Amino acid sequence: MRIGFGYDIHPLVENRPLILGGVRIPFDKGLEGHSDADVVSHAVADSLLGAAGLGDIGEHFPDTDQKYKDFNSLQFLQEIEKKIYFEKLKIVNIDISLVLEQPKIAPYKNEIARNIAKNLFLKPDQVNVKATRGEGLGFVGRGEGAACYAISLLKPR
Repeated sequence: MRIGFGYDIHPLVENRPLILGGVRIPFDKGLEGHSDADVVSHAVADSLLGAAGLGDIGEHFPDTDQKYKDFNSLQFLQEIEKKIYFEKLKIVNIDISLVLEQPKIAPYKNEIARNIAKNLFLKPDQVNVKATRGEGLGFVGRGEGAACYAISLLKPR
């Protein structure tokens, strides 16, 4: 078995859509970044790459490459799944912790999990999504951004 940990963080800004796990969530701000700034997909990507021993998201999809400008991060996951398969590994499960002061994520957790699962060819029960707040602490707690942590477990096929 191989375990990988991923983490991502982005600031909230005006005039950007809020996309989390490929789900467009109604809110007056979105996450700033080169791609769609989907912290959930980015954290999952890094956790999978780490578990497979394949480096990090920036090595595979650099923010200096214009083809990734405003890119749908679920496509990163699709490419990573191919790399994992090539390494003769299989995803067992993924656990995600999203930290965001607002908006409330509870209504979207199942859809986020389904999106991540679908793009990695997993069953929905192989992806777990949790959400919490920053409780007023730090830049996430002040509502200035979002962070996400993910852990992935892989095993040989």
